[in-house]
Amino acid sequence: MTPPPLLLQATGLIKSYPGVRALKGVSLTLRRGEVLAVIGENGAGKSTLMKILAGVQQPDGGSIAVDGREVRLSSVLDAQALGIALIHQELNLADNLDVAANIFLGRERLKRGLIDTRRHLEDARVHLAAVGLSVDPATSVGTLSLGQQQLVEIAKALSVDARVLIFDEPTSSLSSSEAANLFRVIEELRSRGVGIVYISHRLGEVKALADRVVVLRDGENAGELPKSGIEHNAMVRMMVGRDLSQFYAHEPHPPGPVALEVDGLRTAAHPEHPLSFRVHAGEIVGVAGLVGAGRTEMLEALFGVTPPVAGVVRVAGVEVQPESPRDAIRAGLALVPEDRKRQGVILQMAVRENVSLAALQRDSRHGFLDRVREDGLAAAMIGSLRIKTPSAEQPVQFLSGGNQQKVVLGKWLAMKPKVLLLDEPTRGIDVGAKHEIYRLMEDLAREGVAILFVSSELEEILGLSDRTLVLHEGRITGELSRNALSEEAVLHLATDTEALA
Repeated sequence: MTPPPLLLQATGLIKSYPGVRALKGVSLTLRRGEVLAVIGENGAGKSTLMKILAGVQQPDGGSIAVDGREVRLSSVLDAQALGIALIHQELNLADNLDVAANIFLGRERLKRGLIDTRRHLEDARVHLAAVGLSVDPATSVGTLSLGQQQLVEIAKALSVDARVLIFDEPTSSLSSSEAANLFRVIEELRSRGVGIVYISHRLGEVKALADRVVVLRDGENAGELPKSGIEHNAMVRMMVGRDLSQFYAHEPHPPGPVALEVDGLRTAAHPEHPLSFRVHAGEIVGVAGLVGAGRTEMLEALFGVTPPVAGVVRVAGVEVQPESPRDAIRAGLALVPEDRKRQGVILQMAVRENVSLAALQRDSRHGFLDRVREDGLAAAMIGSLRIKTPSAEQPVQFLSGGNQQKVVLGKWLAMKPKVLLLDEPTRGIDVGAKHEIYRLMEDLAREGVAILFVSSELEEILGLSDRTLVLHEGRITGELSRNALSEEAVLHLATDTEALA
C-alpha cells in the first residue's frame, strides 16, 4: 500500500540561544492524515522545533520543505499561507472580543472600509461546526471554558485552510470530558487528511492518538517508534536514556507532630462546606478530586490568596489568620501555584532574582539587598535542585518548564517552610523532571517538612501519598490511608457515589 504523500519535512534544523544550543540537527517528516507525536523531556527542544515550523522563530541552519518544495518560513503569516498553524499551550485569544472576531483577528473581512461583522458571524459558524462547538459566534471568548477556547483556536486555524496543525500540550488545562471532545475533533481532522503534530507529556494520550512517535533528547533525535511500538516503557527509555523502575520510590516513615491543623475552614468558593484535617511533620498528604472540587481554592485560602470566610488554621500549634500571603509566609507556609508562569515566577527576571524574591525582606540590610547573600542563595538552589541553566543570570523565560518549576520551589525552600502546599506540582513537565520533583518531595518529608499536594494524576496520588483527602464540590468526602488507597476508592469518593445514589 502506497503511503500518503509527505506534507512537511524538516531536515537538520539547528537553533541556538545565548548560552544554549536548543536544536542540534533535528529532522522529522509528517504525512497527510497522520498524527505524529513529538515527545521528550523539558529542554529537549520540542517547543523550539514547533516555533520554527510555525514561523514564530527562524532556524540557524537546516531546511524545511512543504509538499516536497523547500520553503523559508520568515513569519507566522508565511507558515499560515502554506497551511501550517500552531495551537499554543497558553491560548492566544482576546478575552474581550467575541468568538467570530477572534477567529478572523488580523484577517478581518471588510465591506466599504468597515469590518463585515455579518460575514464574520456566518463564516465563523461554519468553522465552529467543523470542530463541533455549539456556541453563538457573537459570544465573548472570556465567558467560555478552557475546552471551548481550545476549540475556538482550532476553528481559527481551520479558517486559514490549515493542512498541518501543531498542538502544544493541548490537554494540560482541560477536564477529562473536554479532552475526550478534543480527541474526537483530532480524529475527524485526521480523517479529512489534515496532518497533526501532537506534543504531550501525557504518554497515555500519545499511545491512544499517535500513528508514529518522534523522540527528542538534548536537542537531538533520540529515536522513532512506529504505531506497533508505542509503549510507555519504550517512550520513557528513549526520552531519558534509562529505565525509571523506581519512578515512585515513596518510603513511609513515622510522622512527627502536627504541623498544619485546619478546623472548620470555609472558602469563599464553597462557604457552605467546612473543611477540617491535619498534616503532620514529615507527612505527604495528597488532595484528590475532579475539576471543580475546590482543591485549588482550599490551598489559596490556607495561603491567604483568597482569605477564608471562617475557620481556624494552626501551624506548629500557633493559630494563624491567613488574610494575605505575607501572613502565611510569616507563619511558615509556602505555596507552589498551579500556574507557574503567571503566579510562580517573573519570566523576564533572572534565576537569581526569582529565587530570592520571597526572601527579599529577610536578606536586605537597611533597605538594600545583600547581593552576596543573594548570590549564595541562588548558587545553593541551582546546585541542590539541579536547575539546568547556563548561569544564575539566565532569564527564567528561557528555561524549560521543569526547570522553571524548580526555580519556584527554590524560591520557597529558601524560606525553610514548615508546611509546603503544592498545586499540580508536575503539570506540564516531562517524565524525567517529574521524577526529580518526586525525589525532592521525599527528601523534604524526610527532613520534617509537612507536604499537602493537589494532583489530577491518580498515579501521583497513589504513588506519593501517606494519606489522601478526597474533595467533591467543596467538601471532604473521605480520607484514605496508604493501605486503603486505590483508583476505585479515590474515584468513588471524588464522584460522591453514595450521595448521588
